Amino acid sequence: MPIRIATRAIIVEEGRLLIVNAWADPSVQLWCAPGGGAEMHSSLPANLAREVHEETGLTVKVGLPCLVNEYHEEETGFHQVEIFFRCSVIAGEVREDWQDPERVVTRRRWVTPDELATLEHKPDSLGQVAFSRGFGYDPLEPLAR
Repeated sequence: MPIRIATRAIIVEEGRLLIVNAWADPSVQLWCAPGGGAEMHSSLPANLAREVHEETGLTVKVGLPCLVNEYHEEETGFHQVEIFFRCSVIAGEVREDWQDPERVVTRRRWVTPDELATLEHKPDSLGQVAFSRGFGYDPLEPLAR
């Protein structure tokens, strides 16, 4: 199975990070940054802008990378490399009635660092990277389900 490439958006406004549900199953309470799999023949920033719009309805300006994270699941052979980019909203607002065309993302919320710390989220370093100006790398983090 080839390594899957994904992009994710770090969007922080007024000290709050935008997160979305990670799985379509509403019983799974895992949160992550918006984004998803990269499509061939499209740049990583273009892929990310498309994914953020699909999942949130927002139009974003994609900035610099700030985190590289790897997930793996040895049993299935799944291996995903995610590149996180700092992004800023240039149009739109988060609305409860927005429909993700893929029907995966059904919940979106803005959280403070303290709120994020109380939620199950991936990657583990999300808060540290989102609320600082540094760059991170998480090698081979286990996939959470």
